[in-house]
Amino acid sequence: MLFIFGLLLLVSCSSSKPVVRTTKKSTPVTRTTKKPVAKTTTINKSNQKTSHDSAKPATEVLEATSNVKVTTELVLKYIDDFKDIAKDNMHQHGIPASITLAQGILESGVGQGSLSKRANNHFGIKCHKEWTGPSVRHDDDSAQECFRKYDDPADSYRDHSLFLTTRSRYASLFDLPKDDYKAWAKGLRAAGYATDTKYPDKLISLIERYQLHQYDTEVLGRFPKSSKQVVSSGKQSEREYVVTKGDTLYSLSKKFNVTIDEIKRKNNMKSDSLSVGQVIYLK
Repeated sequence: MLFIFGLLLLVSCSSSKPVVRTTKKSTPVTRTTKKPVAKTTTINKSNQKTSHDSAKPATEVLEATSNVKVTTELVLKYIDDFKDIAKDNMHQHGIPASITLAQGILESGVGQGSLSKRANNHFGIKCHKEWTGPSVRHDDDSAQECFRKYDDPADSYRDHSLFLTTRSRYASLFDLPKDDYKAWAKGLRAAGYATDTKYPDKLISLIERYQLHQYDTEVLGRFPKSSKQVVSSGKQSEREYVVTKGDTLYSLSKKFNVTIDEIKRKNNMKSDSLSVGQVIYLK
């Protein structure tokens, strides 16, 4: 009996004792998730166009008196601005308009070069001893060389023609056909106009890329070859006369029985000066 009572007392004490539950401290778990992989699709590059590609004009560097980067748009604008001047110079002096335009594009950087901007000098013509007009200093073969300065680019074009027609070293050029721009480009290099061995190729490339030879055809087309007679010996021609040494407007007016004013008007001449090799239209 005593044993049973003791056993009940032990059970009672044990049940009243608070129960303490223990748990292990949980360790935070770092979960990593994979970034979604973007699906790729194959693009046909031949059909792919971007606004950047279509909006940006082609560019090139014109390496001449002034090395500048220009766009096709600027070249086309330059041609449009000076094609009539080049054609008029061909009409008066016999230098192919395509050659004059190509040289102007190359030498002036389509009018964007520093020399052409500062001095309206589109052909890099240096002062030389006979020049008495205004000038500017510009780094070229040597530092601060003297270059001619013009009031208008058109004056530069005219001086370029006079430069070629009044120097004996270029006389052989005027024996070449007016529509053979390749021969003229190579002839300029052979005569010493430029030291760059690639100069003829650069001119020819510009002429063909921008079809500058069409302006030669336009000028030559004024007189069909069947009736065109270019005279280099000083004899009379029905249509054209090539100026020789000693010719003046007065002597030509007497020789061909036309007035000086008629000659000047027919040839769009602003002065009475003539140059050897210059082509004069008479009738």
